[in-house]
Amino acid sequence: MRFKSGKDFRGVASKAVTIFGMSGVGKTTLARVLLDHNWFQYSVDYRIGTRYMDEHIVDNFKREAMKVPFLRGLLLSDSIYIRSNITFDNLDPLSTYLGKPGNPEKGGIPFAEYKRRQNQHREAEIRSLMDVAEFIERARDIYRYDHFVCDSGGSLCEVVDADNAGDPVLKSLSENTLLLYIRGNAAHTKTLVERFRKYPKPMYYQPQFLEAKWEEYKSLNKIKDDNAVDPDGFAVWGFEQLLHHRVPLYEKIAEKHGYTVAMEDIPPVKTEEDFLALLSRAIDSR
Repeated sequence: MRFKSGKDFRGVASKAVTIFGMSGVGKTTLARVLLDHNWFQYSVDYRIGTRYMDEHIVDNFKREAMKVPFLRGLLLSDSIYIRSNITFDNLDPLSTYLGKPGNPEKGGIPFAEYKRRQNQHREAEIRSLMDVAEFIERARDIYRYDHFVCDSGGSLCEVVDADNAGDPVLKSLSENTLLLYIRGNAAHTKTLVERFRKYPKPMYYQPQFLEAKWEEYKSLNKIKDDNAVDPDGFAVWGFEQLLHHRVPLYEKIAEKHGYTVAMEDIPPVKTEEDFLALLSRAIDSR
């Protein structure tokens, strides 16, 4: 959705917005503000974890439980039930399943298995993004929500091709929602890296980018055996590489399909009117 002016956007009876950008720039903050003003909130990460990755996640829980004799017997006799408890605020089951490649003694998983799980996530994210159009209609038909906000994951830019005018995900999102990019800054990037060093977590990489960075990391550290890679070491180094890789992808999506605001613009947004004013300014400034 593109508009001639902010006034035109305000005049739309049923509004739908997809928010994207790096982790921590304010995507979820905006979505929660709108949730309090009767907007339907669609979390892509929640959809991934509960709809398309749930069986993979739970099977992995069971696989680990089967290694424990006490739990093995209970599982085989159907005496216990294992499930994932993903929420909007807790995506740890999904992150834990993705894992980190490297030394198994340090919690790593084989690189081939890591790539397999990455591909599962890619397919799940694409399908979850393609579900947005359907959920807009469901939100209106079932729950009587007039407005819709999609809180996209930080890896949106990794599963679309902004140079392809026919990219199915971008085509669907741009036809059914207004795409709003929240641009970070150098200080935010530094904060993300410092936070990640303290609490490394699994991330999603484009397949070609992952392969290249995996080999580069091993070369820089003179490592030949995949199982000798420190999982957290690669995760921290790869995360910093990933941040620099994503920025131009976000920018290109915003330039071709949406609108841009700065992360500094987000904290003052406390009401629906604040949000509409912010978007109107972004539209008028293009």
